[in-house]
Amino acid sequence: MLTQAAVKTIEHAIGQAAGNPFVAHQTSSMGGGCINSAYRLEGDGRSYFVKVNRSELLPMFEAEAEGLREIVATQTVNAPEPVCHGIAGDQSYLVMECLDLHSARGSVGRLLGDQLAAMHRIKQPFFGWHRDNTIGSTPQPNARSDDWADFWAGQRLGFQLDLAAHGGYRGRLQRSGEKLREHLPALFDGYRPQPSLLHGDLWGGNWAAIGNGQPAIFDPACYYGDREADIAMTELFGGFGGDFYAAYRETLPLDAGYGVRKVLYNLYHILNHLNLFGGGYLGQAESMIDRLLAEVR
Repeated sequence: MLTQAAVKTIEHAIGQAAGNPFVAHQTSSMGGGCINSAYRLEGDGRSYFVKVNRSELLPMFEAEAEGLREIVATQTVNAPEPVCHGIAGDQSYLVMECLDLHSARGSVGRLLGDQLAAMHRIKQPFFGWHRDNTIGSTPQPNARSDDWADFWAGQRLGFQLDLAAHGGYRGRLQRSGEKLREHLPALFDGYRPQPSLLHGDLWGGNWAAIGNGQPAIFDPACYYGDREADIAMTELFGGFGGDFYAAYRETLPLDAGYGVRKVLYNLYHILNHLNLFGGGYLGQAESMIDRLLAEVR
């Protein structure tokens, strides 16, 4: 719950960041996800979207703010502008521009495909990022690398497998997972992705239309990586129509091997769900590993 004292602290921080004092005349609880609480602060013709969590999770909000700024700086696809972040009592917070979000209809999906491709087309200097962040509430390491397969084997697949082992998921998952890590370079034969800025957590709940009919993306877990990883996640849980994929492929065609590699990229998210939410994802993770091993044997 956002206390009145916390609201006062956040009001002051907004005023400092905006260069114009702000007083919230209305504080509304929003439908937050399974990780953060969310609120809308309104006053004097302005409104802000505020995420709140435990004070020790401030680095998560700091990284999210940096990711949003980097997306906005590409001038390709809309994302909420971060305003400020900090500590209010025993809580951390992130204040953002409050976008007028709507369900995506009509041509919005096509616009998102065009704009995401434009963001992915911008070549970045390395794989990884300048700092670690989180995927959901799970730490996401982003140490710099010039070798994409090595980055994915260690900082994505290996990291999640280690978390799973510590959570008690050993046996077949670990044996098959380690075998997949050994054979991972075979999935990249003849394919050398360039580093692109990725949203990193692009499922259907993390995009919408805004009031001017343009798409917007939010709740990022940014890093520099193979653009296929973003496209793969759009397919994992649905929420993206045919117009989105057609527009994206018209601008940036996908490599013939994408159909296999998307399983690898989505395995990361399924392992993360296993580590966050429990054994209901174990069978799916093992099946995905088996499918990938069948491709490299």
